[in-house]
Amino acid sequence: MPEPRKVAPVTAQEPPSLMYNARMTKAPKHQIQVEVESTFLEEQSAPEEERFVFGYTITISNRGSVPAKLLNRHWVITDANGKVEEVRGKGVVGDQPHLQPGQQYQYSSGAILETPVGAMEGDYEMVDDQGEHFLTPIPVFSLQTPNTIN
Repeated sequence: MPEPRKVAPVTAQEPPSLMYNARMTKAPKHQIQVEVESTFLEEQSAPEEERFVFGYTITISNRGSVPAKLLNRHWVITDANGKVEEVRGKGVVGDQPHLQPGQQYQYSSGAILETPVGAMEGDYEMVDDQGEHFLTPIPVFSLQTPNTIN
């Protein structure tokens, strides 16, 4: 019977990169970065009617190694009362951008809430030029009127 092999334990001080095979350190081919900036649109809002309008600008960057096209969007919008609205649709603002590696696409849109505070998050359904579909998460971001949360 063979003698059991001794394996040195991995300690917390060891950098995680030492635990991976060099072939696994290549950048993923699907690496889409999503950045969001939101703003309160006071001139379009009517707080007395529980209407709070927010604008947001999204920058989508293809940091991967293959071209990718945005097919569909999925949003989850939550207000301070816990009301959740899901929005699904084709593309963004009437477009289905096709991004080459290193390219960016930016667009602006908006959301209307019944409360002065809320949040949005979601994902984009993408497809690369080889026909492989994948999801790109949209990180949660806040929608809030000025001075609501310090």
